[in-house]
Amino acid sequence: MNITYFGQSSFLIEMNGIHLITDPFISSNPKAPDIDVDGIKAQYVLLSHGHQDHVEDAERIAKNNGAKIISNFEIVTWYGQKGIDGHPMNHGGKWKFDFGTVKYVYATHSSVLPDGTYGGNPGGFVIWDKNVCFYFAGDTALSMDMQTIPMTCPKLDFAILPIGDNFTMGHEDAAIAAEFIDCDTIVGCHFDTFGYIEIDHAAAISSFAKRGKKLILPAIGSTVEGV
Repeated sequence: MNITYFGQSSFLIEMNGIHLITDPFISSNPKAPDIDVDGIKAQYVLLSHGHQDHVEDAERIAKNNGAKIISNFEIVTWYGQKGIDGHPMNHGGKWKFDFGTVKYVYATHSSVLPDGTYGGNPGGFVIWDKNVCFYFAGDTALSMDMQTIPMTCPKLDFAILPIGDNFTMGHEDAAIAAEFIDCDTIVGCHFDTFGYIEIDHAAAISSFAKRGKKLILPAIGSTVEGV
């Protein structure tokens, strides 16, 4: 599986010939001026919560592609009022899509949509098919609930975790999270976009290495191969 990083928490992921994009915040991201939002092809848009830096380009990408939004009930309902199709979920539930199974899991954060509408409970997604299983955590603090993921989902091949601190867990807590979810390969997100979340890359990599984990810090526009 290959995943392409568009900055902040936005990844383009291909599963079984179908493209998923997570939390698209691109057009206002000062670190991603070379990413062509209108050139992105995706059949599904996965939104972890309603904050602007996670949903900014969701409507644009969905309408460009006739894509379906997967998120919690409140967010899917909000986009439905804009004429965008969606599949609503809530914590602990799972659904089998044409690309694989998605389970909506707990995240410790907040959520409000750009116009001030209540954004429901924030969450993350565990996604799997017969070949691979991965966890996209969205924005979250370290939580004991993460320990339930290995109990209720297939073995994780990799996980995408926020590491920028201040608004989410920092790399020290994220390394503990990697142990909680029993995952050795971590792709970092939600870092370096703006001053509050700039990180020391070497220190972050070291936090994971001390626990026997590999941290990948992708450059914007790059593709991580073989995760």
